Amino acid sequence: IPVTVIEAGPCTVVQKKTLEKDNYLAVQLGFGEIRERLVNKPEKGHFAKAKVKPTRYLREIRISPDDEFAQLNVGDSVDVSIFSEGDKVDVTATSKGKGFQGSIKRHNQSRGRMSHGSKYHRRVGSLGSIAPARVFKGRPLPGRMGGERVTIQNLEVVKVDTDRNLLLVKGSVPGVKGSLVIIRNSVKA
Repeated sequence: IPVTVIEAGPCTVVQKKTLEKDNYLAVQLGFGEIRERLVNKPEKGHFAKAKVKPTRYLREIRISPDDEFAQLNVGDSVDVSIFSEGDKVDVTATSKGKGFQGSIKRHNQSRGRMSHGSKYHRRVGSLGSIAPARVFKGRPLPGRMGGERVTIQNLEVVKVDTDRNLLLVKGSVPGVKGSLVIIRNSVKA
């Protein structure tokens, strides 16, 4: 089975948002310990308030009152053991940047014929009718491709390695090697 190996944790609970104070429930997780001198002053104070070591990444995850994350306290550690084999997960990351691409690659448009006197091969087709005398917004045109937030849904967890905090997920995951991914329990499963 083709799998993607993801290092998932350990993540530290840096902050807890409550209904009384913030009007919503969330847990702020930190991942990837870094040296203290690499953190700016406001972040240093944020970590000092929580009495945790500074981390490279901070991400907030919305939770519900009956969620297992609602029982976590500031300073607690979350590791890969929250997932089990056979679980369905959604993985969110920033997709690979492809640079400036034409409309065939970027928007999956068809090319013109290559023979029989045609001089129209890989260009954009009609940009619209003559009446508005302008191009409407949202028109599929050449431009910069990739480098945007992408979520792949319903990926199956094949194996969980709790010793090395590794998660083996069936299929591909967006982003370059070593980039940050957010793994959530699947919404649609």
